[in-house]
Amino acid sequence: MFSLRDKVAVVTGASQGIGRDTAHALAEAGAKVAVAARNEEKLAELVQEISAKGGEAFAVKMDVADIDQIKSGFKSILEKFGKIDILVNNAAITRDGLAIRMKPDDWDAVIRTNLTGAHICIQQVLPPMMKARAGRIINISSVVAESGNAGQANYVASKAGLIGLTKAIAIEIASRNITVNAVAPGFVESPMTAVLPDKVKEELKVRIPLGRMGTGKDVAASIVFLASDEAAYITGHVLDVNGGMYLA
Repeated sequence: MFSLRDKVAVVTGASQGIGRDTAHALAEAGAKVAVAARNEEKLAELVQEISAKGGEAFAVKMDVADIDQIKSGFKSILEKFGKIDILVNNAAITRDGLAIRMKPDDWDAVIRTNLTGAHICIQQVLPPMMKARAGRIINISSVVAESGNAGQANYVASKAGLIGLTKAIAIEIASRNITVNAVAPGFVESPMTAVLPDKVKEELKVRIPLGRMGTGKDVAASIVFLASDEAAYITGHVLDVNGGMYLA
């Protein structure tokens, strides 16, 4: 089950955290993986790790806040592999602050990276996917997109926007046998949460019915499922991977 043999996947924000674990999981399922991020050194390490396990990976330096880098990056991926079957929009940043004091630049940077960047990436894969009449697009949202979170108005708006984007494009391209879904992780052990004080982490665990923070592998497993043939009749869906933290 969940074989991705002969598929080509693209993962943005692949240099660390959920993106890195997702790249490994897709490769282990048989996909050739193009890993995209700003940090070339970490990407090179990831490619070596995947290759050492018998997989195939291709590193692309890409800042999804830069439209030109997105376009050139996807062009190089298509030149390398000839197609793109799976897109995982994972790249994201935070610029936290209370709404009353949030600087316009902090708002714009988060929206541009987390939401607009994902939209531009989708635009790059739609032509080859529509021509092939097949494809999987998976957008990584967040539990806070559904629950809200103080001090993260920009981040929450961007992740909620991804859910809306997911549903709109799912309807637009369903006739071409392309599915578009979102995964909404809860609090996951990652570089983004590693900076939280231990006291805060313990308080978070109390709010999670399963009693622990998630891992990148927990999220990656859900992405592999949505990318597989077994998920062919699922589109426009938001898959919550949050340990029961938010029950909609």
